[in-house]
Amino acid sequence: MLWLFYAIFSENAMLLITINSFTFFMEFGYIAVYLLYATKKDKILTFKLLLLFNVFGFGLICALSLLLTEGTKRVHVLGWICMVFALCVFVAPLGVVRKVIKTKSVEFMPFSLSFFLTLSAVMWFFYGYLKNDKFVAIPNILGFIFGILQMVLYLIYRNPKKNEVAEPKTQELSEQYCSDINIAMPKLNEEGGNEVFEAQYSAKDQTKEAMDVTNKV
Repeated sequence: MLWLFYAIFSENAMLLITINSFTFFMEFGYIAVYLLYATKKDKILTFKLLLLFNVFGFGLICALSLLLTEGTKRVHVLGWICMVFALCVFVAPLGVVRKVIKTKSVEFMPFSLSFFLTLSAVMWFFYGYLKNDKFVAIPNILGFIFGILQMVLYLIYRNPKKNEVAEPKTQELSEQYCSDINIAMPKLNEEGGNEVFEAQYSAKDQTKEAMDVTNKV
């Protein structure tokens, strides 16, 4: 919306008007789908943000720029405002970058998005540079830098190392459980006294027991 308003007062900005008109309807569709499936709490928050930024904020910018400025000065004021918001758009993914470094996972940062954002920043930089429009060119320098950073992080963390868990070997467990196990068991003799004897399991029974325990582990 801001870039459309800026393009209306700029000279030879038909490309800005067409591209941002298309983008406006796409973003409107995104928000509509979000509101369709969002929870009641998220819907209320989204409506508040829309009223704050898209209605009150944008309306205030339009009113002040139309009433207090004119001609070239109006274009410059709108250009600075657009540049600030464009920089905010490119800085926003830093939160995702921090999450990628912390979790060492690129689950929340798809490569295709980073690639096309970088490509878009390059194209718009050259557009602004060739048209001598610093308000278009400058934000896209930062966009290019952050785009390269995101792609480098993707290449670094695209194959996270899995923690190798040492699994017990069956043979080692069998040897451990096949060791001589002496169990003291009380036995009532014929005279009524308790006699302690040692019962030693056979190697075959021990091996079988060890295998059962291993399977359970």
